[in-house]
Amino acid sequence: MRRATKRTTPPRRASRPAARARTSASTLPRAAARAAAIVGIAALICLLVVLGRCGTFAADESAPAPYASPYDWTALERTADRLAYVEGGEVRSQLGVDVSEHQGAIDWQAVAADGIDFAFVRVGNRGYTEGALYADARYAENLDGAEAAGLAAGAYFFSQATNADEAREEADFVVDLLAGRSLALPVVFDHEPVSDGAGRANDLDGQALADCMAAFCERLEAAGYDTMVYGNRSDMARFCAIDGTQTAAERLDETLGHRPVWFAEYDTAVPSAQFDFAIWQYTNDGSVAGISTAVDLDLLLPAAS
Repeated sequence: MRRATKRTTPPRRASRPAARARTSASTLPRAAARAAAIVGIAALICLLVVLGRCGTFAADESAPAPYASPYDWTALERTADRLAYVEGGEVRSQLGVDVSEHQGAIDWQAVAADGIDFAFVRVGNRGYTEGALYADARYAENLDGAEAAGLAAGAYFFSQATNADEAREEADFVVDLLAGRSLALPVVFDHEPVSDGAGRANDLDGQALADCMAAFCERLEAAGYDTMVYGNRSDMARFCAIDGTQTAAERLDETLGHRPVWFAEYDTAVPSAQFDFAIWQYTNDGSVAGISTAVDLDLLLPAAS
C-alpha cells in the first residue's frame, strides 16, 4: 500500500506545476486583455475630450455673435398711444410726429402743448411712376409753425431715385426748398417700394439703393445738414442682408455710412429690428391735439452708450 502510494504520489506532485502552468498561461492573456481594454477606454475618453474641445472652438469660431441692442426694451413705458423710454425714474426719450400736406392745416401750438417735442416735415417727393419732383404744399408752413411752437424740426424727402444722379437731383431740390434754413434735426432719405407694380424704383438692387442714399446724403451734408436714413425691416434689408448677427448689423451700419436710422414698425410692444436705430416710428395711428387726422408718432431714444 505504501509503495502504491509512493508510486502514485509523484504524478500528483507533477500535475500541480502543470496546473499552475495552465493557470498562469490562461491568466496572462486575460490580464493583458484587461490592460488593453483599460488603455483603450482611457484613450477613447481622451479623444472625446479633445474632439469636444475642438468642436467647441470650431462652434465658437463658426457661429457669429447674435445682434445685441444697446437698449433695454423693458424700460419702455406706454400710456394710451404715448411711449417713453424711462431709466431710473427719468424719461430719457423725446416724443415726436412726422407730417405732410396730408395732415392738412396744423395748430402747432396745440401740438406742443400736447407733449410733442419734435417734428419731421416732408419737404417733397419724387413721383413713383413718371419721376417728377414735387414740393410738399405745406412744407414751409409746417416748418415755420413747428419751430415757432418751440419744437425741434427736421425734414424728409420721399425718394424714388433709380440712380445716383437722380438722388443728387433730389438733394439739390431739397437744398433749394430749404433755402439756407437751419434745422435742429436731420434731413432724412426715405426710399421705399410702392404698392403699385409700376413703381419705377421697386426693383432697385441693394448696391444701386446704397449709391442713391450716399449721393443724396452727401449732397445734403455738403450743404451743412445732418442726414438720416428711414425705413422698416424690409427697407433696411434692401441695402444688405440682415440675419440677426452683430456682423450683419455692423455691415448695414457701414453700408449706410454710419448714418443714424429712423426705424418704422407698428403695433408691437418692442421693436424687432436687429440693427441699431435712433428713432422708432411706432405707430401711424396716433392722436395729437392740433392735428385733425391720424398721425405718425416717433420715439427719439437717448444716445446709445
